[in-house]
Amino acid sequence: MVHLQGGQREGRQNSFIKFFACLALAPSFAAASATSGTNNPAILVSSRHGAVAADHRLCSDIGVQILKSGGNAVDAAISSVLCLGVVQPFSSGIGGGGWMTVRIPNNSSSSNTTSEIWSINFRETAPALANTTMYTASSNSSQFGGLAVGVPGEIRGLGEAHKRWGSLPWKDLFRPAIELANGYKIGPELAKRIPAYKDLFLNNPDWSAIWAPNGVLLRENDVYINKNLSRTLSLIADDGPGVFYKGPIADSLVRKIQANGGIVTNGDFENYTVSVSRSLQGTYLGKKVYVPQAPSSGAALLHMLNIVEHYNFTQRNELNTHRLVEALKYGFAARTRLSDPNFRNATNRRLIDEVPTKEFADAVVRNISDDRTHDPDYYNPIYDFKTDHGTTHLAVVDQNGTAVSLTTTINLVFGSQVLDPETGVILNDEMDDFSVPGKPNAWGLWPSPYNYPEPHKRPLSSTVPTIIENSDHSLYMVVGGAGGVNILSAAFQVILSTINQWGGTVDGGNTLGEAIIGEAIESGRIHDQLFPVETRLDSTYPEKYAQSLKALGHNVTRIDVNVIQAVINGITRDASSVLYAASDSRKNGIAAGF
Repeated sequence: MVHLQGGQREGRQNSFIKFFACLALAPSFAAASATSGTNNPAILVSSRHGAVAADHRLCSDIGVQILKSGGNAVDAAISSVLCLGVVQPFSSGIGGGGWMTVRIPNNSSSSNTTSEIWSINFRETAPALANTTMYTASSNSSQFGGLAVGVPGEIRGLGEAHKRWGSLPWKDLFRPAIELANGYKIGPELAKRIPAYKDLFLNNPDWSAIWAPNGVLLRENDVYINKNLSRTLSLIADDGPGVFYKGPIADSLVRKIQANGGIVTNGDFENYTVSVSRSLQGTYLGKKVYVPQAPSSGAALLHMLNIVEHYNFTQRNELNTHRLVEALKYGFAARTRLSDPNFRNATNRRLIDEVPTKEFADAVVRNISDDRTHDPDYYNPIYDFKTDHGTTHLAVVDQNGTAVSLTTTINLVFGSQVLDPETGVILNDEMDDFSVPGKPNAWGLWPSPYNYPEPHKRPLSSTVPTIIENSDHSLYMVVGGAGGVNILSAAFQVILSTINQWGGTVDGGNTLGEAIIGEAIESGRIHDQLFPVETRLDSTYPEKYAQSLKALGHNVTRIDVNVIQAVINGITRDASSVLYAASDSRKNGIAAGF
């Protein structure tokens, strides 16, 4: 892994405006070869004043420039995520939604030992005409077309965060994304996905005008232009978040959704609201772990941490690898209890509330067998019957200790594959995250009876934007991921690896202190979600662990580490306030700092 100090990155500009002008058509960043087992550079950035870890180096740099111009972590997160929606539109954008966890330090204390942690739920909602039987097992209408579209929440969520905690003018935060939408050179991650969707891009005029403007698919280093998206972003910048939800923008989006078989109405847009609450708090080895409430998977993450806290995980070995997989299985079983709590009665709400408790984990640990694994039913998932990637994440920390962990998504790659040509917006297919009776969703998750679509309901999410503090409330870690259902298992392992100082070599790291986050992110991972009955190991995971898992009954499958399963971005801060930021090389991400 290459280690750079803040300010050591190429292409820095002192002028804020000149920086964005040159960035819009900048080529992809090239760095020394990685040691991660992937083909992309793995870079750890250290800094003292602020850091941003995003899925694209342009967006990390933009966030740092916002910090350097006097903005705080919330400002930087808004500008960076808008950038991501432009330069990597296959995974996020203003046609989607997500979650944000925000740490606000109490600067009235010189020791800065107290803080408030808040979560903003700007998850998409089901339209008012939704019902529990709107999808059938034989149809893919929950994944493609207008019926797959939930009411987008990203702009409302960013607006709420800015209203509460932003410092720079709202309009200034949009400038970089507006310029990029007017033209930027396509990077490697976007270029890899374009050929896979050639039929859509060549045969659908809404898409071909942008992606194949001369009848030929765009390629890496070609200039991507979406002037209508640039104009839409300019209108939101000038007039505020409300213009996205009422007026010509919303009218156009609703027309396009309905023309493609959807049931979203103007009323759904006008009535969309975000949910703001104190984050759910848990602990792991004395550290305070903050995640969003349901319907995120935050409670399931806390449950898995509570399980492994019963064991000595300071070293990786065959037994702990087995226990880790068992924790994953119980975590995904517990996840079936979760859904939008506003649609649960008091009895069913208790099923959610007990998931993150230590007592619930205590009972589960008694059932873990160190000498074997079990059939899925053993872990007590709650399905409606028993049976046999497009997301982005960024982490930001500023010099005052304000921190943001933000995950946003349009769900599958290029969402619902509905693009509104008038606004330039790609619309989500988040309705697929609801359950369809008798049918697994696109991520292979079987349906839970608590997660069927209902009017205005938010679907269950795999996202876990996490902030971790030390026992004295000082900031320790900001982390989260992209990659659908794989987010939960990947974030869990990066947190374990960093706190337990495992490093990236699986058997033990060679990096000291909080700098270990870079190796933790690059390390090979395990994924097991109960169904299908399969334990997936990255190809870089040592063979001895694969063999030990097989001997205990796990159905092990090797996955090429270059085939993106999940992407983790994170920042840690050590005792001397040095920040270490890393973006997952699996998606060509590169962090930035100063």
